[in-house]
Amino acid sequence: MDFAFSKEQLMLISSLRDMGKREKFAELAAQIDARAEFPHHLMEKFAAMDLLGMTLSPEYGGSGEPSLTAILAIEELAKFSPMIAAPVFESNVGPVRVIDLFGTPEQKKRIIPGVCQGKLSVSVCMTEPESGSDLTALNTVAEDKGDHFLVNGRKAFITGGGAASHYMVYTRFGEVKGYKGIGALILEKGMPGFTFGKQEEYMGLRGMPSCALYFDNVKVPKENLVVPAGDFGKLMLTFDIERCGNAAMCLGIAGGALDAAKAYAQSRTAFGRPICEFQDISFSIVNMAMKLDAAKLLVYRAANNAGQGLPSIYEASLGKLFANEMVREVTDLAMQVFGGYGYSRDYPIERMARDARAWGVAGGTLQMLRLTIASMLFGRRFDQRK
Repeated sequence: MDFAFSKEQLMLISSLRDMGKREKFAELAAQIDARAEFPHHLMEKFAAMDLLGMTLSPEYGGSGEPSLTAILAIEELAKFSPMIAAPVFESNVGPVRVIDLFGTPEQKKRIIPGVCQGKLSVSVCMTEPESGSDLTALNTVAEDKGDHFLVNGRKAFITGGGAASHYMVYTRFGEVKGYKGIGALILEKGMPGFTFGKQEEYMGLRGMPSCALYFDNVKVPKENLVVPAGDFGKLMLTFDIERCGNAAMCLGIAGGALDAAKAYAQSRTAFGRPICEFQDISFSIVNMAMKLDAAKLLVYRAANNAGQGLPSIYEASLGKLFANEMVREVTDLAMQVFGGYGYSRDYPIERMARDARAWGVAGGTLQMLRLTIASMLFGRRFDQRK
């Protein structure tokens, strides 16, 4: 396996580090968290750098880059804040990839160029009040009315809710039970009957738009059908790309915490010498680096093996699971290195620790990932309904 990055990937990482210093992303990250405001002004800057839609088809404005390139960009930006990395995440490993891979030429032409320009965004809508891990139990229903679908139901905890222009809604078609009845439609903000709940307030990821969605007899044109009923597997395969992006966010947060802890351990003194000279502190930082590097290997493998296509479910699940647990451990260790200052909002570690908690819930819980991996290791399904 080749672990070397290409010249272009190394240049991308370097340019993002320079951008972080030039745009003062460290200060911006603190402001975003304090005000709970999404950094919309970055969309234009990222679009100018061709960071939006890097992995999307060139014929529609994308760059056709491999998934690993996007993962590296997300990781580098997430060292400052997941909110700063979010536009790159959504435009490269989010539901727009479903449109790019399975959408019609008309859908691609209508949406992908706008995403690459930072003018449009697509939100994935899966979770419902009574079905999160069990996606085959969705209650949102699309009725076939001949020339259109009529959608009724609700979604919960939808990232991008109220802010995104387009919504990839996982829905049940008619009365077909289980996964065979589930497909996906594109809904657009402003459609009659499509409304939003109040913005959620979370422990971390402050500034990320998120709310419930309500569908009351929403009339959706037939041309907005992306994945028909019976192709639920396609939706889940593309979701594994998003899981790699989720894991990249963890790599970034942990990398930022490690950098901060190393710098602090060299500047902070106790008993007349830098605390990095105390074995417990130095060993803690070694453990942080070890866990982070191990997570990188798993995540990079999944993304690299995917190329411009879809990652292995097994590899993506392993990478996300390990990275989700790693980022909590690493930010906890960083807080111990900082001592009392780690718990203070004057320093970035407490924010990183809060942001770290989100990723083990989003995109598949740790428990469901373990079930997925176990089913592959044993070669059989573990049906939770029995």
